[in-house]
Amino acid sequence: MRRAVVCLALVLAAACVWLPALTPDVYPAPERARADLAAALRTAASTHKRVLLDFGGDWCGDCKVLDIYFHDAANRPILESNFVLVRVNIGHKDMNLDLATRYQIPVDKGVPALAVLDEHGKLLHSQKDREFISMRKMQSSSVTTFLLQWKPVRPGCSIMQVSC
Repeated sequence: MRRAVVCLALVLAAACVWLPALTPDVYPAPERARADLAAALRTAASTHKRVLLDFGGDWCGDCKVLDIYFHDAANRPILESNFVLVRVNIGHKDMNLDLATRYQIPVDKGVPALAVLDEHGKLLHSQKDREFISMRKMQSSSVTTFLLQWKPVRPGCSIMQVSC
């Protein structure tokens, strides 16, 4: 019996070491936020897309679920055709707080939280009311609805078209 307990402890210890490595990091180093934002604004201006700021951290399970939903078959084409995504790593709610304040994201209320900028960097929307804080309990369609609501509307296009 003692041998089984020791084996189980070793398996659990190995899992604790290897499981985080199996879950890829979503958010880049916090120091990259300003450079990533500047590059995204240049890209958005030249492609007439909107900038989608995703505030969160790799410790946040709901943030990782949002990333999964961004990559699903319904959302990926909408995201890639209409937005330049910038992930803003907030550390443990102690990094890039000036960017969060600038884009009206109350990180102290929780993450993930999104902000939408037009192609010139003007703030169009920020999630101030914790809309995606329980992403694990939400469906991917919530992200679809959000992306369709905030994608740029081009002349002659319907809001329901993925790209136009």
